[in-house]
Amino acid sequence: MRALTILVSLMCMALSVSAAKADRRVAFVVGNGAYKNVAQLPNPPIDAKAMASTLRNVGFEVIEGSNLTRDQMTEKLLDFGRKAQGSDVAVFYYAGHGIAVGGSNYLLPVDADIKSEMDVKLGAAINIDLTLDQTMGDAKVKLVFLDACRDNPFAAKIKSNSATRSVNVQSGLAEMKSGEGTLIAFATGPGQTALDGQEGNNSPFTRALIDNITKPGVEIQQAMTSVRAQVNEETHKGQLPWGHTNLIGAVYLNQAPTTQVANAAPTAAASSSAPAAAAASSSDGVELEYWRSVKETNKPEELNAYLSSYPNGQFKALALARLAAIQNGPSTTTRNLNAGVDPATFTDDASQLSEDQIGLDKVQRRDVQRRLNGLGFDTKVTGAFTDETRSVLKRWQAARGYPSTGYLNKLQHKALLSEIVASTSPSASDDGSDKRAPRRAAAPSSGGGGGGHRSGGDPGAAFMGGVVGGMMGGMFRR
Repeated sequence: MRALTILVSLMCMALSVSAAKADRRVAFVVGNGAYKNVAQLPNPPIDAKAMASTLRNVGFEVIEGSNLTRDQMTEKLLDFGRKAQGSDVAVFYYAGHGIAVGGSNYLLPVDADIKSEMDVKLGAAINIDLTLDQTMGDAKVKLVFLDACRDNPFAAKIKSNSATRSVNVQSGLAEMKSGEGTLIAFATGPGQTALDGQEGNNSPFTRALIDNITKPGVEIQQAMTSVRAQVNEETHKGQLPWGHTNLIGAVYLNQAPTTQVANAAPTAAASSSAPAAAAASSSDGVELEYWRSVKETNKPEELNAYLSSYPNGQFKALALARLAAIQNGPSTTTRNLNAGVDPATFTDDASQLSEDQIGLDKVQRRDVQRRLNGLGFDTKVTGAFTDETRSVLKRWQAARGYPSTGYLNKLQHKALLSEIVASTSPSASDDGSDKRAPRRAAAPSSGGGGGGHRSGGDPGAAFMGGVVGGMMGGMFRR
């Protein structure tokens, strides 16, 4: 009887989630970085891949692309425009080069070769205002995220070939106004440029979007306030996202969980807690075994299978980085940060207690802070782990696929000490004041490595099948 009660409760929960996501959601997600005629950007394809996964997790149909030419972008936009007609929520996300000419904004395909203002306006670039109007015009809610506020790579050419009249070519993107039911968010303010982030990771803006916009029960404008605060803190006030909104109601990308099983008997709810905890523990073991079976693969479909099974899994960041490395080819700057790292580092939580057990003195704490700085995770070097340091530790842990708590344990401390850090001079005076050298670029984290091995067939699927079959069989034999 208890097993039947649990099964009914789970079915009710599944139905409530389905009802919450019944609205039609469509997203266009593109990251362009492999430019043919100007400097390449290493991170936009990684940003787009992570954003697409985030949106799929909350029920979006995603039209996705990376490193698209003009014709390929047009094809994707036509597909998006057809599917976005009459949708409840339409999202437009772009990472890559964008330019502002004459007060209008344009996105750059990877084959763009712009020599004059005429090239821009006759189709070599994609006009953002026109694109949004044509593809999302009749969607009920329109959310636009532009991580394209970088230096205009064609500015000098356009100005030099416009000698007969004045042409306004600026850094970053120009200000845009949103129509009814629309939110537009830029990585930074109008006319300013944004950071691309350390190679192999997400940009500060995209990372903040992923962290905040799909939090359960958080309204989108509240989420964007958190995005601005996170980027401002991470860049030490060097970048502040800007936006314009004309939404006429509350918008949630991840509605708070409903409580439609409240009528179930209290005793049934209480009795289900122990089996649920056991199932969660079993699930963690299944995920770890699955990750070990695919972490060294060179087949994108195997990594995508892991991400589909565990969209918010412990090793999501590593899987995305591994996918990016496979799709973008080998990089001379990519290092396998996880080679030789104890597999337990990816599963063992750290706490104040575990950190106290390491016994770090003030000198060792300064060493930790200097190492974080050398890896591109900037924090003040004071020898005291303040709230700022805790926040930076969380970002480092998340980037490496470790449990993100803001505290260290012995395994994580050992892994940090094993990373190759950009050379840094002593960065704190005896009074604890911060005298850091300019920030150095850090090598990216990468998937792969570690102590797992692979066998024939699909060991992850076989292991999961055995566990699930055993659990279901045991439930109905009671």
